[in-house]
This record gives sequence, structure tokens and C-alpha cells, in this order.
Amino acid sequence: MAPNETGADSPGHPGGERPSEPGPVPPPGGGFAWELLLPAAAAPARRRGRTLQSALRDAVRSGRLAAGTRLPSSRELAADLGVSRGLITEAYEQLTAEGYLRSDRGSGTWVGDAVRPGGTAAPGPVRERPSPVVDFRPGRPDLSLFPRAAWAAAQRTVLGSLPHRALSYPDPRGLPGLRSALAALLTRRRGVVADPDRLVVCAGVTQATTLLGLVLHGHGERAVGVEDPGSPVHGPVFDACGLRMTALPLDGEGLAMEPLRRSGVRTVMTTPSHQFPTGIAYSPRRRTELLDWARSVSGLVVEDDYDGDFRYDRAPVGALQGLDPDRVAYTGSVSKSLAPGLRMGWLLVPGPLVDEVVERKRTIDLGNPALDQAVMAHFVERGDYDRQLRRCQRAYRERRDVLVGALAEHFPGTEVSGIAAGLHIIAGLPRRYGPQDRFVAAARESGVALRTLAEHEMTAAGADSAEGVRLVLGYAHLAPSEIVRGVALLAAGVPGR
Repeated sequence: MAPNETGADSPGHPGGERPSEPGPVPPPGGGFAWELLLPAAAAPARRRGRTLQSALRDAVRSGRLAAGTRLPSSRELAADLGVSRGLITEAYEQLTAEGYLRSDRGSGTWVGDAVRPGGTAAPGPVRERPSPVVDFRPGRPDLSLFPRAAWAAAQRTVLGSLPHRALSYPDPRGLPGLRSALAALLTRRRGVVADPDRLVVCAGVTQATTLLGLVLHGHGERAVGVEDPGSPVHGPVFDACGLRMTALPLDGEGLAMEPLRRSGVRTVMTTPSHQFPTGIAYSPRRRTELLDWARSVSGLVVEDDYDGDFRYDRAPVGALQGLDPDRVAYTGSVSKSLAPGLRMGWLLVPGPLVDEVVERKRTIDLGNPALDQAVMAHFVERGDYDRQLRRCQRAYRERRDVLVGALAEHFPGTEVSGIAAGLHIIAGLPRRYGPQDRFVAAARESGVALRTLAEHEMTAAGADSAEGVRLVLGYAHLAPSEIVRGVALLAAGVPGR
């Protein structure tokens, strides 16, 4: 008799007599949990075996079938469920191989003790904050502007013409067609020196930063300078690469040079075309000084050109990388122009680092999805990406104007600093609206979410209440009517009027 055929009749088996030897040990709750398996037994014939196996696994994982529980023989369980004995035998053998069950020759089939059910404690009540009526927090584009029709047309064209070999593992740098298209685009629009062989297609700026961080750590670097105030995402990325973040202050022209020189770092992360969050553009003098510093220490400037295309009062200032491509690593993405969910960006790497960055890219993910890259290449080559940038630029310029006008109306004396560019503004409200923490609390009560400049400061304890209220207000994701409503809600709910 096979090991899984031994065992007594299950309790309640029709017509069965209670055997003299003990039957299966019932799980907690009494009785073998046939009710767990009955729906599986009623599944369509083609799925019945897998469904039974899944139900048994779930019963063991959840503890309904406890470790040490003796299961009925395959013959008895098949009869109880009205299925073939072979189906039960196969399920027992499969779960025994996986470690859920154990089968001892001559003594039956038992629930094994290898499984450790996950925590079953009931979670405490979740207190969800109500969604804000208007959310001015920065960093988001208007996703409704995504060009669905043009993107879908590009997908259809690419799917109809892409050779089969293009769907194999891609070059970790990216498809040659996309790299060439991006190099031409960036040269024309941002003034960079873009050799397709030094361009790596990445899953956004975060991955580009990670690749550089890992390579720099391999070269012995242990610290990297970041702008203060600056983006909160850079610190955790560099930390994960083993690099300590050194906060460096700004002045009216950009990164302050004396603190940079004293810091001892040889790599610095910058946003020179439109500093985030202060909104300033690095002056020509400061650009020159920064590159002179990089040459003097054999260092590297990482340029995050996150919204360099969006300048509303004049043509955008060209990228810093164009002045010295051997000392500047340039990165950007389509997160603000198309959608962050595409996870597509680029990194122009100084020549000495190219091979190492490409090898890191290979080991991390073997390259970005080939089909998405081919669609993006087609989108750029046809001019659709330029049209999308113009569309976004018109919309975002209008929304910025609406926000500045609404602040002037409801908060007279507000100063908007920084250049007319990007997807956010810095608004300095008069002192009478402070202190800042009271203003923020009142805004929250009014249903308005916002962020202060102090939240982007890495070394300061917070804004001095004597300076009034300084806000970082995002507007790109809001319709003009929402912007007007949000400012009116702020005005109605905050003190100082």
C-alpha cells in the first residue's frame, strides 16, 4: 500500500464505520476542513488539480491545517470530494515536494512543520487623512496632457515594423536609434555635447544618479555635495550607493563656491538651469567658477536638467554640460514632459566613466524595455516630442501666470522669486501671515496641501518666523480654476488678513 493510501475513514464519511485506530487529527475548529476544498473540487476539469493544490497550500499557510495534522488517504479524500483519486495523489505529491506536507511510508500523509504562517494579528484602525481639496505640493506634471493618440499611433507603427531581433535583450546603453534621436534632440534643444556612444538610456534621473553613485563609490569616493535647499530625493539615492551627502549652501548666483572648496568633496549634484527649489538660474560667472573647481580637483559635476525645457520669459539657458562634457555628467527624463510612469530618462557620461556606467546598467536590469525605447525613438524622430513640449509649455506658462495673479489679489505684497520657468514658484508672503507653522496648519484645515521652503532645507532648523511665510507652490498639475480656488481657500482660512 502506498504511503499516501494509509489512514482511516474521515469522520462523517457516509456509510463508514469508525475504525478502531485513531483517525486524522482534526485542525483547530473541529473536523477536517473539507469546506475549504469543496469549491476547488467543483472547479472546471482543466483547472481542478491546480485549484485543489492551491486550496491545500492556503489551508496550511493560514494555519487552518496545523503542523502535525494527519490527512486522509488519497482514496478517502477523493471519495469525500467526488474527484478522481489520481487528482488527490498528484496534489499530495506536489505539496510534499514543496515542503507543505510530509509522507512517511506506512504511516500516512501529514502537514509538515516547515511552514511559518505570516502575522495574523488584525491591523489597527487606519486613520486616513482626508484628501486635500487643492494640492499645491510641487513636482508633478499634468498627466492629462499625455499625448495618448500620438503615442498609440507610434506604438502601432513600431509594432508593425520592428524586426523580431529588436525584441531580444537590448544594448544596456539603449537602442541605437533612440540614442541617436535623443542625442540630436538634446544637442538642438539644450546645447549639450551629445555623442550617442556616451548616452545611456535610464529609468529616469534616479537610476542615472544611482549608476553614477555606484561607479564613484568604486573609485573610492565617499561623499557628494548637494544643493541646500535642494531635492529631498538625492540624499537617499546617494546613501544607498554608500556616499555621504554633504549639504552646500546657495547664494544669489548658484552654489556658493567657498563652502564647496572647503567641503573636500569632488562630486556635486546641481540643478543649474533652474535650481530646485529656489528657482534661480546659475549666473554665467558661477557656471565658470564651478567648472574651474571641478578641473582643479579632478572632480565631477552632475547636472540634473529636470525641467530645463520650460522657460517662459525667454529661450532656455543651455545646459552646463555643453561647456565641459568631460567634467559634467548630464541627466534628464520625460517625467515632466510626458509622464513619470514611463520611467525613461538619459545620462550623458564623461568618456572615462562610460564603460563602468554601462556595465552597472547591465548588471542592474539588462537595459530598458526595447519596445518602449523604439516607440520613444519614433516619437522623437517624427517631431511629436517637440510638439508635446510646446503644448506643455503653453499650459504651464498660463497656470504660472494664474497663480501669480491670484496671490497678488488675495495676498498683497507677496514676492515671487526665481526665474519664470519650471513647474513651481517660490512665494514669499508678508510677515503678517506668519508664523509659518500657524499658516501651514490653517492651510491644512482649509483643505489646501502645500510645502514650505524650509522643508527642502537640509541643515537649517526651519524658517525664521521673522521672514514670514515662504512657500514652494507647484502648479503644473492643476487646472487654472483649481489654482484660483486653492488660493481663495488659503485666503479665507489663514490668519493675518
